[in-house]
Amino acid sequence: MYNYRKVTDDLYWVGADDHRLSLFENIHPLYHGVSYNAYVLLDEKSVLFDTADWAVGRQFIENVAAVLDGRPLDFMVINHVEPDHAASIGEILLRWPDVKIITTAKAVLILRQFGFAIDQTEIIEVDEGDTFSFGAHEVAFVKAPMVHWPEAMVTYDTTNGVLFSADAFGSFRSLDGKIFADEHDFAIDWIDDARRYYTNIVGKYGPQVMALLNKASGLNIRYICPLHGPVWRKDINYILDKYIHWATYDPEEQGVMIVYASMYGNTENAAEILAAKLAERGVTNTRLYDVSGTHVSYLISDLFKYSHLVLASVTYNLGIFPPMHNFLTDMQSLNLQNRKVAIIENGSWAIRSGTLMKQQIEKLKHMEFIGDTVTMASGPQTQTVPELELLADAIAASFTAEE
Repeated sequence: MYNYRKVTDDLYWVGADDHRLSLFENIHPLYHGVSYNAYVLLDEKSVLFDTADWAVGRQFIENVAAVLDGRPLDFMVINHVEPDHAASIGEILLRWPDVKIITTAKAVLILRQFGFAIDQTEIIEVDEGDTFSFGAHEVAFVKAPMVHWPEAMVTYDTTNGVLFSADAFGSFRSLDGKIFADEHDFAIDWIDDARRYYTNIVGKYGPQVMALLNKASGLNIRYICPLHGPVWRKDINYILDKYIHWATYDPEEQGVMIVYASMYGNTENAAEILAAKLAERGVTNTRLYDVSGTHVSYLISDLFKYSHLVLASVTYNLGIFPPMHNFLTDMQSLNLQNRKVAIIENGSWAIRSGTLMKQQIEKLKHMEFIGDTVTMASGPQTQTVPELELLADAIAASFTAEE
C-alpha cells in the first residue's frame, strides 16, 4: 500500500524506510534504520527526483504510482547514481518507458557501468548552470563533484526554493512517518546520526563540500530535500552551520575524547584515572571509548565533534595495538585536521606505541600535541599518577587558552 507525504503543494516525498538493514554500505552499523528518499513534482510535466534502493523498491514504486494517479511520468532527474539511490531506475523504465532522464554525462557513464539499460531512453545531459522548465517550475543544476561521488549534482528549484541535495545533508536513521526535521527533536535524537553519516560517508571531502556550500550561499533555499534523512523546511541555518564545522574540520565543542586500547585493563585504568583528573580540573565534557569494542564510525563521528583527543595504547608485536592502528588509519583516510592530541603508551618491554602513534598523527594536518607522553611499564605505577596529573593540567590549560 502506498505511503507518501506532501512536501509542498505540488511536491511529494515518495521514499521509504529500511528497518532491516544492519550495515550501511556493508560497513557502518545501523541501529535505527535508514530512509531512502525520492520526490515527485506534479507540474505541467511530472518529474521524479532520484529513485530508491531495491530493498524498498516495492514501496517506492507504489508511492510513485499513487502520486502520479494515472499520469505519465515525463522526466526523471538523477542527482546521484550510487546503487542505494539508483537501484530502482530499471523498474521505473519498465513501468514508464517514455520517461526522459536528466543527469550529468559522468552519471550516464556510471549508470552504464552498473549495467542499466538506458540506451533506448532519451537522455538529457546537463552541466553546471543549466536550467530546465517543467512548467511553472524552473530548476537549475549545480555540479557537486566528490560530494561524495564524482558524478553528483544537486538540483535547485528556483520557483519555490527547494534544493534536491543528493547525499548532502543526509543522515542515518529511519523517518518513521515524520519526514520533516522539525517533526523530530533533531538536536537530541538525530544530530549524532547526521554527524556519523557525514563524517564517515562524506568527511574526506571537506573542500568539495565547502565549494558546494559556497555555491548554495547565493540561493534562496527554503527547503532541503536530501536522499537520506529528514527534509528541512525550518531552522535551515542550524544544519548549514553544522556542515560548515564538519567541512572545515572545526570542532563543534570543546571536549576531550579518550580512546584506549587495553588488553588486560591496565591501559584502561590509566585512561580512567586521566578522566577523573580532568573532572577535578573542571573538564567534564569527556568521552571514553574502548577502541576494541566501539565501531570506528562512532569514533570518527566524535572526532569531528570534540576539540581534544587522547590516545592510550598498549604496544603489540612491537607496534600499535591493531584496532588502534586501524582507527589512526581511518583518521588519515577521512582527512581529520585541527585537533589537540595527547598520548599515553604502555607495554611490558620495548614500549613503542606512543612513538608510533605520534608518527601517524603527524601525517595529519594542523594537529598539535599537548603535554608529555605518559609511558607505563605494564600498567600504572606510583610515578604514573603525577604524570597523568601533569597531562590533565596541560589539557585543562589548553581549554583555558581557547576560551
